[in-house]
Amino acid sequence: MEHRWQVAISAGLLAAVWAGVADIFHLITWIGFLSCSTYFALGKLNFQGVVISWATNLSGVFWAWLVISGSSYFETPMVGYLLTGVVTAAMCLQASYSKLAFIPGAFIGCCITFAMGGDIGKILPALIIGSLLGYSMSELTSVLVALKLKWHKRLQGNGAAISSPNHTSS
Repeated sequence: MEHRWQVAISAGLLAAVWAGVADIFHLITWIGFLSCSTYFALGKLNFQGVVISWATNLSGVFWAWLVISGSSYFETPMVGYLLTGVVTAAMCLQASYSKLAFIPGAFIGCCITFAMGGDIGKILPALIIGSLLGYSMSELTSVLVALKLKWHKRLQGNGAAISSPNHTSS
């Protein structure tokens, strides 16, 4: 990875900011990080990636809510097992729609919902902000890369020698 330092600085800085914001507003930090991870795993480092990560994560939240709610009406755990199978198939089948094509995002949203016992009020804010966190990290990284390139160009224009693993001076 050519821009490892820029990635590390932006990720570290914004992760610390997120942890502080989550603490102040009583948000679930790890949910935001999973949503951020969905954004990066998706590989579309633009606002479309944010929208798709929201769509897939939130679809998973819906599917898990359906299992939790549906199985609560019956005394036998067999209904929950059956609903889990149906929902798993549905999460895979929904991928035929382009905005829901990232199946791992649906599973992440589903797992978060099961882990939180279906507490949608605690899930949604952190899930929404987490994708924006990923977007912010990629944008800050781009700014830092541009600054580095501008700095290198300026140094080269002044006749200064730059030594780095990727650049050797004559």
